[in-house]
Formats: sequence, C-alpha cells, structure tokens
Amino acid sequence: MEVPTVNIKRKSTLLILVAALAVASIGIGAVSLAVFTDTETVDATFTSGTITLDAAKVGALSLSLGDTWVPGDFVTGSVDVENDGTNPLRYSLSTTTTDGNSPNGEPLSSALVIEVRPVDATTPVTKCNEFDGVPVLQAAEVLGASNVMFGSVSPTVGTGDVTVAPGATHVLCIRVSLPIATDDTFQGATSVTTFTFNAEQTENN
Repeated sequence: MEVPTVNIKRKSTLLILVAALAVASIGIGAVSLAVFTDTETVDATFTSGTITLDAAKVGALSLSLGDTWVPGDFVTGSVDVENDGTNPLRYSLSTTTTDGNSPNGEPLSSALVIEVRPVDATTPVTKCNEFDGVPVLQAAEVLGASNVMFGSVSPTVGTGDVTVAPGATHVLCIRVSLPIATDDTFQGATSVTTFTFNAEQTENN
C-alpha cells in the first residue's frame, strides 16, 4: 500500500512551526525582562524624649535644726526643681514620715506643721527668706504620716500640679515648724520625712 507522503509533510511542517513559535515566545520573554530599573531607600530615625528632674538639686533640700527643736522653732528650705529633660513636665509633691523615736508615745510628725510656697514675691533673689510667694501651694497643716502637698501622685492632671518647661527651674519654698503650743509629750521625739517629687509629661496627658 502506498504511504500518503503529503500528510506526513504537513505534519512535519506543523511541528516545525510550533517549535519555532515556542522558541520565539521564549526569546520575547527574555527580551521583556531586560528593562531599566531604579530603587531608592531612606532611613527614618525615631528618638523618644525624656522627663528628668535634676536629682542633685532636688537632693540639696535641707530642712534640719539638728536635735535642738523646741516649740516655736521653724526651718525654711528652698529647692530648685529643674527640668533637665527634653519635654515639658508637671510635678507634684508628697511626703511620707516614719516615726524614729517617740519616748512619750506620740510621733513628732503629728505635731509638726508644714507649708509650701513658690519663690518669694518681694525678694525672689533670696528665694525663701520672706516666705511670701504666691499662690500658696500647701497651706499650713499637720505633717502627719503621709500627705500630698500639691498635685496628683498619679500620672494625670491634678489640682496644683506645677508645670516646668525644658531647661527651666521652679523654686519651691518649704517651711516646717513646731508650734509654740506643743506640749511635753513630744520631747525627745524623732521623725524622718521623705519628700517625693513626681514628674510626668504634659503632652498628650
């Protein structure tokens, strides 16, 4: 039987065309990947701010008459509350007092009276000599075992909070007195008071 050579030639031609198209498509794909490109990057630096009180200046507060206190005595101390941070802050002042020695039963803190004011109004250069700064931050009251002088000890806005800008200083005048009416119950007594300055950010708070 005679083989149909025409059909074989046609099939061979079709295979050749398919192969050629495949090669062509691969070539086109290879060419399409050869494009000009450019990539740029940029760094962003994030730095958090600071809320910092000058520890040395706060620590310089001195309120002591030694062991010679008698009724009618008082002592006045000044403290520079300086903002060494990068952001504005507000601060509060609180106290806690422990009974060191009470030979007659009553802690000295229950007799001592404390009052807090800003720097003197009439003679600010001498800070607290006149003790007449306004507004009064804490009116005279018994020191007691614990006390919030002004502001809020929590990180929220509180009545009396004092705001201090970065690099600025707020001068505080603190007076502690033993009233003239103090009786013999408090002789030889000792109390130790810790003053706590709580500072917090003002922005977004």
